[in-house]
Amino acid sequence: MGKHPLGLSIRNVSKTYANGVQALHNVSLDIPPGMYGLLGPNGAGKSTLMRTLATLQEPDAGSIRLGGIDVVHQKEAVRQTLGYLPQEFGVYPKASAQELLNYFAVLKGLTDRAARQETTEALLRQTNLWDQRKQKLGGFSGGMKQRFGVAVALLGNPQLLIVDEPTAGLDPAERVRFLNLLSELGENSVVILSTHIVEDVAELCTHMAIINRGQILLEAPPLEAVAALSGRIWRTLTDKQALPALEQEHRIISAKLLSGRSLVRVYSPEKPGPGFEAAEPDLEDVYFSTLTGCFVPVSQQPKVEDLAL
Repeated sequence: MGKHPLGLSIRNVSKTYANGVQALHNVSLDIPPGMYGLLGPNGAGKSTLMRTLATLQEPDAGSIRLGGIDVVHQKEAVRQTLGYLPQEFGVYPKASAQELLNYFAVLKGLTDRAARQETTEALLRQTNLWDQRKQKLGGFSGGMKQRFGVAVALLGNPQLLIVDEPTAGLDPAERVRFLNLLSELGENSVVILSTHIVEDVAELCTHMAIINRGQILLEAPPLEAVAALSGRIWRTLTDKQALPALEQEHRIISAKLLSGRSLVRVYSPEKPGPGFEAAEPDLEDVYFSTLTGCFVPVSQQPKVEDLAL
């Protein structure tokens, strides 16, 4: 494995379910080692893509390569080097963390008892669960269950780690602990974080893609995408009744209630009018302006020669 450059190459992947729903439409991505954020609303196709990368289902068309492995046709080779934490990670409530991790380690092929003990201890320490190792999983908090899920996913030193919607439902302290754990993992493998929570990507990921309705709308490093909106985001405070009129006149990308009034953020290359002030763009602006079709990254803006028919 070591001789192949590690990275994930996804080319023209499509998937339509039997009920006619097209979950993925011609998806192409290059995912380098490190933390990669896949950001999109619920139902955008994120889980379908994650399940396809995890060899749990096949695409109708397209190819996927992990280093030198053909993901679609060499499923067993992928599974040898894959860690997968699905959105719904079920645990066995009556087993202790140590017992269950030991069980999963055997399934992963760690048959040598001493080596297995060493590995499971290291993983329980890494995920900060060593002190709770004898506790039954039924008594674990949401964040502890998620960290245990990561410990299971990390068995066998995966080169590809897929984490689907991991922070939904975690309290703020658990979320921070969990994200810190993930960021340590991204140093020597490909870690894909699939989420609809913008902050998760903003805090962790060096590269990201935004997906909606099965299509990739944007692929960029978060910092570059934010910089591309510089000078194009404006804000104003308005009364709720005035919102519909504002929506007619401006490209509103988000509106939040603030002490009874609406704080509106608008996309515009120049000042949209009196009452607006320039706002520092953030990743949420990138996300919402991409979903609403306002944001076209510099690299994807049409060149003059492309427009000459």
